[in-house]
Amino acid sequence: MYGVGEVLDPDANRSEIRFQFQGLVVDVRYSRGGHTSQLVIERLARRVQAYQLARHRSPETGDYPEQAPRGPVVFLANQWSGSDGDIVSAMARQLDVGPIIGVRTWGGVVGIDGRFTLVDGTSVTQPRYATSIRGPGFSLENHGVDPDIEIPMTPADYAAGRDPQLDAGIAELFRRLAENPASSPPEIPALSS
Repeated sequence: MYGVGEVLDPDANRSEIRFQFQGLVVDVRYSRGGHTSQLVIERLARRVQAYQLARHRSPETGDYPEQAPRGPVVFLANQWSGSDGDIVSAMARQLDVGPIIGVRTWGGVVGIDGRFTLVDGTSVTQPRYATSIRGPGFSLENHGVDPDIEIPMTPADYAAGRDPQLDAGIAELFRRLAENPASSPPEIPALSS
């Protein structure tokens, strides 16, 4: 069984939903930026290390650490994954969270800020925040993140409503699940009389 949900969907916290996810396809295509990459990658880089079981043989269990993926994670990225979309993709690779599937990201990680207001009321922005990743340094700017599995999406795919990148992501997720199944809580031992 698999499910599709948003990473930060609060409803995915409910135990009956949470236990359905054996793996995640994280879609950062068209992510033009923002300031959430640290939150997203920190959550996705976690791995379940233990389970907390409730008293009286209750079906409720908790993952430790909480909200950690139980199985593989794969990322979808494309040429419109920029700024924070670039950074999430780069950090997924840096922290070995999961493979990146699609095409090379945009390569624009220098952030801008409003700087000057002109006499006519318009404003001018300027580059202000550069990102240097341990290892590759500043090479993300003007290049982006190359995918681990390159899958282009053609105009014909768009016109026909096909999504070969998503299809490849799901196939890769199932391939990884077959090699390394998602973790699950242990069976509760039988009670002795």
